[in-house]
Amino acid sequence: MACMEISVVPLGTKTISLSSYVVDVLKIVKDSNLDYQLTDMGTTIYGDISSLFDVAQRMHESVFSKNVKRVYTIIKIDDRRDKSVKPGSKKQSVEEKL
Repeated sequence: MACMEISVVPLGTKTISLSSYVVDVLKIVKDSNLDYQLTDMGTTIYGDISSLFDVAQRMHESVFSKNVKRVYTIIKIDDRRDKSVKPGSKKQSVEEKL
């Protein structure tokens, strides 16, 4: 299982607030039935790599439907094949070592 951190940022909007866009892309994540964690700076999603790429593309494309002409999407993927990654497991491992 892999984990992906994604931030989808519309550029050139009429307002500096992005929360309405975040709500729209988060609905896509919720509908995907993948485990996820919303953070202040993005969303971390857990699943097989093909599902992560699929949901990332749908999130990115959805912003254009709100009359946005430019979207900046940042994606980081940790694809580990030797063991299962669960929400919070990486953070827990570091905290245990502190």
